[in-house]
Amino acid sequence: MDFSTFSKPLYFGGLANKITPVINCFFRINPETKRKLMMRIKLITILLFAACLHLSASSFSQSISISEKNASLESVLNKIEQQSGYDVFLQTELLNKSTKVSIDVKNTPMDKVLDKVFKNQPFTYAIVGHTIVLKEKTTVKTVTAITSAIAASIVTGKVVDADTKEPLVGASVLLKGTTKATSTGLDGSFKLDVSDATNPVIVFSYIGYVSKEVEVADKTKLGEIGLKSSATGMSEVVVNGDVAIDRKTPVAVTSIGPQFIAEHIGAQDIPQLLSGIPGVMVTAQGGGYGDSRISIRGFSSKSGNGNVAFTINGIPVNDPETGAIYWSDFSGITDVASSIQVQRGLGASKIIIPSFGGTVNITTRSTDMQQGGYISQTIGSDGYEKTAILISTGLNSNGWAATFQGSKNSGNGFADGLSFLGYNYFGNISKVLSPNQTLSLNIIGASQTHGQRAEESIADYQQAPQGIKWNYYDGVKNGQEYNPYNNFFSEPLISINHDWTINSKSSLSTVVYGLFGNGGGGDIAGSVPVANLPRVGNFYTPIDFDAVQRTNAASADGSASTYIDDSHDQTNWYGLRSTYRTILGKYIDLSVGIDLRYYVGNHYDEVHDLLGADYVQYNYSGNPALGTASGDINNPVYNAVVGSKIDYYNRDYVESGGAFAQAEYSKNNFTAFATLSGSEDADKRTDFFNYLNSDPNQTSRWVNYTTYQAKTGANYNINSQMNVFANIGYLTKPPYFGNVFENYTNQINKSAITEKLFSYELGYGFKTSDFSAKVNLYRTQYSDRAFASSYSDPTTEQLYTANVSGVGELHQGAELELKYRPIKEISVGGMLSLGDWYYTSNAGPVSVQNNQGAVVGTVKQIYLKNEKVGDAAQTTAAAFADFNVLPQVKLGVIYNFYGNYTSYVPFQTYTSANLQPYKIPDYSLWSVNGVFKFKMAGFDSELIATVNNLLNTKYISDSEDYGGTGQASNASVYYGLGRVFTTGLKVKF
Repeated sequence: MDFSTFSKPLYFGGLANKITPVINCFFRINPETKRKLMMRIKLITILLFAACLHLSASSFSQSISISEKNASLESVLNKIEQQSGYDVFLQTELLNKSTKVSIDVKNTPMDKVLDKVFKNQPFTYAIVGHTIVLKEKTTVKTVTAITSAIAASIVTGKVVDADTKEPLVGASVLLKGTTKATSTGLDGSFKLDVSDATNPVIVFSYIGYVSKEVEVADKTKLGEIGLKSSATGMSEVVVNGDVAIDRKTPVAVTSIGPQFIAEHIGAQDIPQLLSGIPGVMVTAQGGGYGDSRISIRGFSSKSGNGNVAFTINGIPVNDPETGAIYWSDFSGITDVASSIQVQRGLGASKIIIPSFGGTVNITTRSTDMQQGGYISQTIGSDGYEKTAILISTGLNSNGWAATFQGSKNSGNGFADGLSFLGYNYFGNISKVLSPNQTLSLNIIGASQTHGQRAEESIADYQQAPQGIKWNYYDGVKNGQEYNPYNNFFSEPLISINHDWTINSKSSLSTVVYGLFGNGGGGDIAGSVPVANLPRVGNFYTPIDFDAVQRTNAASADGSASTYIDDSHDQTNWYGLRSTYRTILGKYIDLSVGIDLRYYVGNHYDEVHDLLGADYVQYNYSGNPALGTASGDINNPVYNAVVGSKIDYYNRDYVESGGAFAQAEYSKNNFTAFATLSGSEDADKRTDFFNYLNSDPNQTSRWVNYTTYQAKTGANYNINSQMNVFANIGYLTKPPYFGNVFENYTNQINKSAITEKLFSYELGYGFKTSDFSAKVNLYRTQYSDRAFASSYSDPTTEQLYTANVSGVGELHQGAELELKYRPIKEISVGGMLSLGDWYYTSNAGPVSVQNNQGAVVGTVKQIYLKNEKVGDAAQTTAAAFADFNVLPQVKLGVIYNFYGNYTSYVPFQTYTSANLQPYKIPDYSLWSVNGVFKFKMAGFDSELIATVNNLLNTKYISDSEDYGGTGQASNASVYYGLGRVFTTGLKVKF
């Protein structure tokens, strides 16, 4: 997907692909009915947002009056439902087992009435929120009760995720049949007084998890209560997805759950949810939909330098050629994510992925055990609109389950020309083959188109009437906005997962997957520089493409002096990952497996819009022997029309085969692991434009690299509150595709070698029910980094490549995370990250080669030693506070600080000593959010409002100083987004 930096909004390229028919049922409603429905939802959203500001703390306690003799259970429950406003949820087959009910009560509390109703029934009930749930007694007894008449005591325990063992913070702990409840602390612990209850039963519930009931009997310590995710595929993800477990896996890790995602995402991209994590730097770049960039500990996700790995359920989805992450390809994943986990440093991955800085691992929904879903509508600033729907069938008696989700996003974007339209989709169909085997099919993706813009000078932004919303490349055509720089892409990820529990000690988990990408990005091309194109007014007004069309139409020979082209990518990649896990003896957990990947990418430039001309004259020219060529050597006289390939056309191949093994020793409070991974990677290239079809060199040979990683670590839980860990590792990875082949030809770069990383880290954790702290110290040495930079001599028009290799970097720092819960209703916390990232040596001499690999010059030295590694703030801090004002109302505020931020400077710029790249001014940002939960027509509903950059702070978020002068006047920058708000209504069913 390494297409043009600028790409396509909704103005051309056709409509984005529709979501699948199964998901698209909502959008098939009669247009007029749909319009009225959406207007009502939007109106309700606005009215409820206003109403929540005046919410009173009214109680939901109810009194019931009812008199029945030998009545059916169904009729009695209907009357209770009518009088209380509570909903009754049950499996209809339970009614067939019910007995007749005789009851005579007046103004009696509802819980007392229910106790009488269910006294002689073969099943029991639980009150969850404002729903009365019926379940068979034989299925809800998940913990064997010890017979006792009365347990008059304080009951304690800890609620955790049954698979990952991570504590569930804020889980609900309810004494069944009463309103007496509490919630778990930061370590998952709880205390609940059950002294007034006879045969007490506690109901544990948490968003995204299956509720559990536990009979207390005479126990006072319930120990660890494990809740199962409502997506039963979580166990599979733990095996194949390399999920880290707090206080066990010795890596620096931070996780966020579905509740945090839902309450904070608003109109943001996925990475912006992670800005409060130590060592993580996120910017929206130009502000285009899905264009955010993330750095972890100074390692970037940029194209050609991708050192942050992105996995979905353990499947690596970084671009195989560049290592880059394209968030817009998976923009709807937050709607179905059950967790987002950021592993900094070495991480828990067993396979070789571009994770020198860290890994962002997203776990999605899988086999939902419970039936239900939601519909939501969100509106916001700059014309933002999002409609989403999710439906889950639940797991039926035959072992089948299905979940489908779809959403539509659209808006004008924060700046000129950044309009976007996206359709996101997710589907899962699962079958429980046997008690020990599950098979599931997943599909996730997005079909989107969005406008983009380039970095510009600070002076131009300051002088533009639009201010930081100015877009130099925005234009007008036929009376409508027309931005040639845009992105359009669709890349569904399809996977088939098989999970097999072989016996009590062994399991096998396998995933086969494929990604199928198609799209690209637009550009202005031709003999007329963009700076000389006509505009509707002065320099800061849109480009007048109508005038351009008139000029082209007047061309004597019909050729275009200016036209629009698209850089296209068609990518198909496939993979298989299989992990066998077994227990050796009592304490050793052994995992071994394979990781296979194959990728083919077709890349070409195509004429998109002739702007009134008849053709583009694109004859083959130049001399490859001198390092320059243009056009198709197989079609030397070429008048290109719309749809014709021009400029370049090549097919790239990347394949990888690897194996891994990990042994984990765990006994009592001590855990240690060792991981070994090896991979053989190969690259090959076919060039259809620079080589004759008869030339055997049109396809290069395979270029192979052997890579491996070895890492180990240990964690020791000193007591129930404190733990310490350490890890150390040595990793290698192959150079990126652009460094293997020179000048976009089949000439192999002989100086490209595997990149290496040596890292070690120490960590300390302290956690109680109301306070937690984490401290991490890390030191990472990055060596043999390569950078191939192509440039053109303006005098000779020859193309050259400077291959900088052997570059060394040191990334070291300290990270602190804090959380405090002084009372149940308030949570506060923050983080501080202090980094020191710099180059450790100079590079050179650097050979300059032409297109045929002939050395035509030498740069004696690249002066990098002690220069800062730029492109990310080396000092970051954050603070947050959440206030549960009422049981139904929650308010939150987040503060972020960024400092010590040096501009990005390309390696080849450092040709003289003592350069001082431009340093971005420090800045701070505030954001707020609010959640109001309520009943609407009997359905659980919530209203969520977010405001990002609350104070509308003006700040520079990205900067490139190509001259290394350190002067603001010479820097090209992006300004960060101003104030952005959203309000959304979600109704669950």
